[in-house]
Amino acid sequence: MPSADMDPELQNRLKSAVWYTVGKIVDEACESLGVNVTPQYTAALTELVYAQAVTLATDIESFAWHAKRKTVNTDDVLMMCRRNEGLKDVLEEFVEELEERKRSAKASKAGHN
Repeated sequence: MPSADMDPELQNRLKSAVWYTVGKIVDEACESLGVNVTPQYTAALTELVYAQAVTLATDIESFAWHAKRKTVNTDDVLMMCRRNEGLKDVLEEFVEELEERKRSAKASKAGHN
């Protein structure tokens, strides 16, 4: 995520991608709810989402650094959501499904050798 040493052009591209995605989500929500929002609302929401993503990424990187690793892993992400039980449960289930797929793929590959 953006940091002091990140290329400003890359940072602008990332922020543009967040702006686009938030705008699409807002448009879809407005259409389904039959409401309108101002461009200022979308801009403020985009800034909020971007700032939150930067904060989350910084914290997750700090967890990896604290564990003396240079690579972020699922444990770092799960640590980040430790105070949000609902999110933690969803992420743990997702990680479990991914690991099961990995095991199945390995078993399938081993069976073909």
